[in-house]
Amino acid sequence: MPIKPPPPARKTRPAVSAKAAFPVIAMAASVGGLKALSAILSVLPADFQAAIAIVMHLSPDHDSVLAEILDRRTPLVVKKARTGDVLCQACVFVAPPNHHLFVAASGRLELSSSSAEKINYARPSAEPLFASVAAVYRKNAIAVVLTGGDGDGSFGVQIIKDHGGRVIAQDRPTSEDFSMPQTSIETGDVDFILPLDEIGPKLIELVGAALANEQKQCCSDGAKSVMLKRRT
Repeated sequence: MPIKPPPPARKTRPAVSAKAAFPVIAMAASVGGLKALSAILSVLPADFQAAIAIVMHLSPDHDSVLAEILDRRTPLVVKKARTGDVLCQACVFVAPPNHHLFVAASGRLELSSSSAEKINYARPSAEPLFASVAAVYRKNAIAVVLTGGDGDGSFGVQIIKDHGGRVIAQDRPTSEDFSMPQTSIETGDVDFILPLDEIGPKLIELVGAALANEQKQCCSDGAKSVMLKRRT
């Protein structure tokens, strides 16, 4: 009698906090986005210490299985975003079709109504996500503009930069449609223009650096507190 292989290990979701002290990555894609997102998420480790929120231009006429497809291609936990969700490390939240996705001041995700005005001819659009992530997470915000048409995300990347965040854009040779990345690049606010296979490693690098800086700041603040107590 053949021995059945053990079932695959279930992905576990780490503890959450409504106001993340870790980096939050906002990604936007359109034409060619499935390939691009799959390539990036597949190289991120299961213990990736950042949260990811994704908007992709999808048909509003039927339910999307984008989250389910991506979940099979990455060790991270991938789910459809819902109002009230809390961003957590090693988790990916995908905007459903026909709803803008943004982060409230509380740090929780919110979805617009399906009748909300389209932005850049799209719903969901990158603009509300980028702008809200910038406002809430400031220097811990990272925007990634991937292959796609039109100029969605170009205003949002400027807000990300204004708040101290970082911006990555996919390069022309690896983009199926370079319109979206190009429009963001033309703002002058893109930090890195990278081929698809270098975006995942760059995110790992940026997240590691951000967490190291956060830890260094905490240690510095702790030392100052000790010194003040000794003086009093």
